[in-house]
Amino acid sequence: MQIDPYLMFKGDCEAAFTRYAQVLGGQLSLKRYRDMPDGGQVPDAQPDQIMHARLDLQGQALMGSDSPARYHQPMQGVSVCVSVDDVGEGRRIFEALSDAGSVHMAYESTFWAEGFGMCVDRFGTAWMVNAGMNSDA
Repeated sequence: MQIDPYLMFKGDCEAAFTRYAQVLGGQLSLKRYRDMPDGGQVPDAQPDQIMHARLDLQGQALMGSDSPARYHQPMQGVSVCVSVDDVGEGRRIFEALSDAGSVHMAYESTFWAEGFGMCVDRFGTAWMVNAGMNSDA
């Protein structure tokens, strides 16, 4: 079984996933509403908005789309967690994701990891970055 986060945006999915691909690497694919077989006949959907984004990350995926306006709900109550071995790489990811966003917990050493931080990025996605996890965490 695999569980993949699916993020919903209010018109800025392409910008968000382009940024995530720059920060996290991976292979990005984007499908627009206009690419749908019926020409994107989804109420309130804009033809150039993203119907489905997929960022493949070493056998895992981060996915998302732009919600039609009447269905959009702001993201809340969940964070995407990124775990890496290297503390410096964790810091780089944290700083890139928090740029123009807000830091909820500064990236620092904790009892479970050599580096950990929490932020919300400029697109409204909450992130937790873990690096150098202790073996009992």
